[in-house]
Amino acid sequence: MTILTETKDGPLVLSPDQVEKIGRTLDELRDRLVADLGERDREYIYNVIKAQRGFEIAGRGLMYLGFLPPFWLAGVAALSVSKILDNMEIGHNVMHGQFDWMREPNLNSRVFEWDTVCPADQWKHSHNYMHHTYTNIHGRDRDIGYGVLRIDEDQDWHPYYLGNPLYAFLLMVFFEWGVMLHDLEADNIVKGKRTWAELKPLLKGQLRKSGRQVLKDYVAFPLLSGPLFLSTLAGNVTANLVRNLWAYSIIFCGHFPSGVQSFTEAETADETRGEWYVRQMLGSANISGSPLFHIMSGNLSHQIEHHLFPDLPANRYPEIAPEVRALCEKFGLPYNTGPLGKQIGSVWAKIFQLALPPQVQQSRFARFLPAVLRKREEPGVIVMRQQSPTGAGV
Repeated sequence: MTILTETKDGPLVLSPDQVEKIGRTLDELRDRLVADLGERDREYIYNVIKAQRGFEIAGRGLMYLGFLPPFWLAGVAALSVSKILDNMEIGHNVMHGQFDWMREPNLNSRVFEWDTVCPADQWKHSHNYMHHTYTNIHGRDRDIGYGVLRIDEDQDWHPYYLGNPLYAFLLMVFFEWGVMLHDLEADNIVKGKRTWAELKPLLKGQLRKSGRQVLKDYVAFPLLSGPLFLSTLAGNVTANLVRNLWAYSIIFCGHFPSGVQSFTEAETADETRGEWYVRQMLGSANISGSPLFHIMSGNLSHQIEHHLFPDLPANRYPEIAPEVRALCEKFGLPYNTGPLGKQIGSVWAKIFQLALPPQVQQSRFARFLPAVLRKREEPGVIVMRQQSPTGAGV
């Protein structure tokens, strides 16, 4: 594979030797991190769990005073923080196997279950396996558009995508439900590519898990608050909504802002370890922010580092980010990062632009739209596979 990087000074080509040097450097960084894991990481995750449980207890307790607006708002805020921590910094990271080395039964990726409607086993298949193995490869990574959106210009346009902004908004509001349904592959159901035999066990698992979540948040806890049933119900709905909006924003900023690249199966056939690393760096983006912001994002604000080392504790990503960035700069590769406002703005600009037919995007009208799709006109990165005379990748 030849990596061709377009810079302001012209094209920069990374040779196979350079790509493999990148791979060796990152392998060495990984080995160093693994050797250093210990009490600091153990204490970190225990402290996060302690904080999450504290916020949940506070949120549930404050709902009993929900007839007073300040207490209701405080309860919603505490419960929202609890759900965000459980979803982002605990659930997501634990189920990646980041703390399996601790041999703590409650933090084992094989048995952990999180506070959301998606069954853990289904999420681990669609996310840990499909997404992290085939990151941004068209036809393999189903996180490109989630089977609902046109989020990359290489996706064929269809009139259905005129509703792109609406679909994105609904996915954001009901994000935990979208994540739950993701493994069903709704688009393949419509095309008749999935059978009932394949769907039945998935649906049973989803109904069982979502039923427990609905019973807990929308029946049991509201009933326990007696005459404040509706107030508590509204608080739980709001907390889940806040968690959905936050998780959607962080995840989309890490995968779909301007400058993030996608790939074809032909380009990535017979990938080496170094090429896999380079694809991860080109196919993801970071979000800059404070230490608290990084914790609340589950350190997915360091999406580049997460894609390089998804099974290493996320609390280590901030300390290795400067090394990863320096490595990118050394070889001329982009290190896509920016504040939340910039990254989410480019994501939504892309969602609106890609709702339009390609001919409209290329027309004079496109001059009035944000320039987030001009991969071939502005500095960016293109991954190309050299072709042999027979057309096979070499």
